[in-house]
Amino acid sequence: MEAPEASVAAELERLRGTVSTGFAEVKGALAVLVERSTRNEQDLKQLREDTDTAITALRTEVEELKARRWPLGVVGALTGVAGAATGVVSLFIR
Repeated sequence: MEAPEASVAAELERLRGTVSTGFAEVKGALAVLVERSTRNEQDLKQLREDTDTAITALRTEVEELKARRWPLGVVGALTGVAGAATGVVSLFIR
């Protein structure tokens, strides 16, 4: 028959191996999570830079379009003048 101290020592050794294996698995899982977190931060930073670039390009394009448009008052005045001219021409043609 085995001495109780030997069986306790064997059981403690088995438990130590189990705990060591568990810690190694947790450490590996944490390393994967840290890597994913780092990659996500890099992706987010790149996405923000791309978005800022796109927003800047869109703002520039809108400003260019605003600079090329005719103000509504000018369009209305030209339409009125054209209508008046058409009326005057039709009045004198008769």
